[in-house]
Parts: sequence; structure tokens; C-alpha cells
Amino acid sequence: MLHFSAPAKINLSLKVLGRRDDGYHILESLVAFADIGDRLILKKAEDTTFEATGPFAVSAGEDNLVRRAHAALEADIGRGLPCQMVLEKNLPVAAGLGGGSADAAAALRGLSDLFDLDEKALLPLAENLGADVPVCLDSAPAMMRGIGHDVERLADLPPFDIVLVNPRQTLATAHVFAALSLDEPGQAAAIPDFDAAAVLLDFVKGQGNDLQAAACALVPDIAACLAALEESGFAYSAMSGSGASCFGLCAPGSGRAMAARYRTLREKDWVVAGRLIGAGDTKIDETD
Repeated sequence: MLHFSAPAKINLSLKVLGRRDDGYHILESLVAFADIGDRLILKKAEDTTFEATGPFAVSAGEDNLVRRAHAALEADIGRGLPCQMVLEKNLPVAAGLGGGSADAAAALRGLSDLFDLDEKALLPLAENLGADVPVCLDSAPAMMRGIGHDVERLADLPPFDIVLVNPRQTLATAHVFAALSLDEPGQAAAIPDFDAAAVLLDFVKGQGNDLQAAACALVPDIAACLAALEESGFAYSAMSGSGASCFGLCAPGSGRAMAARYRTLREKDWVVAGRLIGAGDTKIDETD
């Protein structure tokens, strides 16, 4: 039995650089991962089963991204991969944290490891499963460009604690992009060496999230979350992805205290404290 982590994906910055003729938007985003996320358990079996558990348990139907990843891998190699799959869903859905994409990526990595498959085949499958799945294959900092398939891995970012918050509202990505004005598309940025906390903070403050205003107009509670994060004293706070989740960066070791401060302002929100991670932090736990 193998346990795989599916860490939350956080867009520390997100610029919209334009839109292609096929309707897809061209993005540039500094992506990081947190030691907060879902958990996938895999075990070889005679027949394939799938179960979703946890506080945000999702549908176990065929449209679930874990099941779709499993089916795509079976189709690609031309044989069955019978196993038990249990997804512990700890991240809110439709929340801008890449939860479904991280789950799909964990399924691809996990099944490849469980059945000793060639990992080189995983990237094309990830690209077909969703725009955010490729960057989630390796839970390491990256610049994500284009429609999400152009991923440039970065050296580890400076250490930060991070607090994730959500007003317990879902927000469809398509609705946010539909409400986005592209009168003045963003410009590609020069990427510095993120070798110090101040460099990272200066970069994300300068870049921001181009989807934030549109999302706040659709879900005003996002603006309330951001105001509470600012009042709590985080070094930087913004919305992640297309929302509705937001995050606050703070000094290492201070995350829990900062989360508690936020809860005094918005006690009904989903609030979790953790830290930014690098690829070396994502481990496989093996059990009998």
C-alpha cells in the first residue's frame, strides 16, 4: 500500500498575457506548493475500486480526475491496472488551489510507482487531463506559462509559512475568465533569482493576480478575506488562481499564530496553516 501526497498548488502571482484564437488564455504564473493538501492511497487488488473520503469528499463518478487519470494510464499502456484507490479530500473544491489537478498528478505518479511504469509517459497524459496537472507532477516551485503546459522548474523559494483561507464558497474558473477584461493584458516579467525573502515579496507584490478583481466582483467575500489577511499583518496576501481561496505569507514558524489572528476576524472561514515546500518534501509513505 502506498500513500501519496497531493499538495495544494498556490499561484503566488498570476498574469494574463492575452487570449489565443481557440479561447484559451495565455498566462504567466509563479507557482508554489504547500505542505497542505489531499492524500491518495493506492493498493494492488483484483478489481479496481475508488472511494472518496475527507471533509471535502467529492463524487466518485467516472468524471473524477483520479479515475480519469487511472483510465488514461490504462489506455496508454494497453492493459488494466487493478487497484484500490482512496482519495482523502482535505482541500475545498473549485477553490483555486489546484486540488483536482494535484489529485490527478498524484494518481499518475502513484500508479506509475505501484506498477513500475515508465514515468516518461506521464507528461503527455497530464497535459490531456488539465492545464494545471503538468505543474503538479512535481511539487516544486515553477514558472507556469502559456495555457499551463510550459513549466520551468525553479530552485527552492525562500522559506515562508503560508496560511490558506476560503470563504466556503466555490467559484468556477470559466466564470472568472468570462468576467475578465483584456483591454490591457499583462506583460511577461523578468524572473529574478528568488534567493531572499525580500526578492520574492517584491516580485509577487509587483505582479499580483490579474484574476483577483473579476473574482471579487463575482464573490464579494473574497475581498473580505483579503481585507482580513491584510489586517492580520501578513507580509503578502492575495487570491490564488481563479479563487475563491486566498493566502497569506508570513515568517517561518509564525503560521499558526497568524491563522489564529485571522480566525478572530472571520471565524467561519476554512483556515489552514502550513509552509511552502520543495520537491524534496514530497515523500511516498509505504505501508504493509
